[in-house]
Amino acid sequence: MAPSIQRSVTDPSRAASTGASLNASLELRALERRFGGAAAVDGLSLSIAAGELFGIVGPDGAGKTTTLRMLAGVLRPTAGTAVVAGVDVADDPEGVKPHIAYMAQRFGLYEDLTVQENLDFYADLYGVPRAARPSRLERLYAFSNLGGFTDRLAGKLSGGMKQKLSLSCCLIHRPAILLLDEPTFGVDPISRRELWLVLHEMVADGITIVVTTSYLDEAERCDRVALLNEGRLLALDTPAALQASLEDRMLALTAERPRALRDEVRQARGVRSAHLFGDAVHVLLDEGEHAATVAAVGDPRFATAREVVPTRPTLEDVFMSLVGESR
Repeated sequence: MAPSIQRSVTDPSRAASTGASLNASLELRALERRFGGAAAVDGLSLSIAAGELFGIVGPDGAGKTTTLRMLAGVLRPTAGTAVVAGVDVADDPEGVKPHIAYMAQRFGLYEDLTVQENLDFYADLYGVPRAARPSRLERLYAFSNLGGFTDRLAGKLSGGMKQKLSLSCCLIHRPAILLLDEPTFGVDPISRRELWLVLHEMVADGITIVVTTSYLDEAERCDRVALLNEGRLLALDTPAALQASLEDRMLALTAERPRALRDEVRQARGVRSAHLFGDAVHVLLDEGEHAATVAAVGDPRFATAREVVPTRPTLEDVFMSLVGESR
């Protein structure tokens, strides 16, 4: 695993360059959760700074939801600690709740209530003073664009609008930390983009956001990301730093039969990994091999490819490379 993307954010020398601090908004130390003999989260250690948009990224079964549920005080850790806003969630799960809002994949909207009624209900639930509600609702309606739909039943909203209403319900009590579990799952591309714009607005207002996603293209919008697989941390850094770790070693190959080309290329000398990326095959070369040079000379290892060009690594390329190395 490349040293440049393996360093721990809890290291004080690392904190200044990545936005973490010793007074982190969230601190996880060797956090673990087991179900029977299987570890859903296995020794997770990281820090998340106040005001950071932090992504926990990985496929289904990586431990993303389990991690968020522990941070929210919903699920007790098997071992290790998680300190959220200065509160140890294992020792005092109720004590952390005034500081956070947790939006699960299936957030509890009441579909037979209107947009306004849902917001009023959550304001009552969180004990928001009535005098403070008009200004808060005005702000929430402004960023969510739900102001014109206050009388519409939640069950009649589109998927993207339901997610915006869920976010608004979470924010009605102005939490310091927002925990979002796959907030754009099943949402159309336009609404996904709008939701991420909303998240960046909230971070600009000083809210710390921890978001899980399996969409690696979305993760590039985060300040930093933790790449998880099978409950373990593979890498932790800014998206740009993670991508730079593979810079100048990535090729994009096209062919009439990309799957066959991928299988062939995986056996070639000097190829670290090869995987399908749309209609192309992304190939990661070993250290010391420069992608531009390989493409320029028409390397015979890739003779069956229609085109061979250097390409900028994506987070998906980084993740696939790290998974391959961990196996």
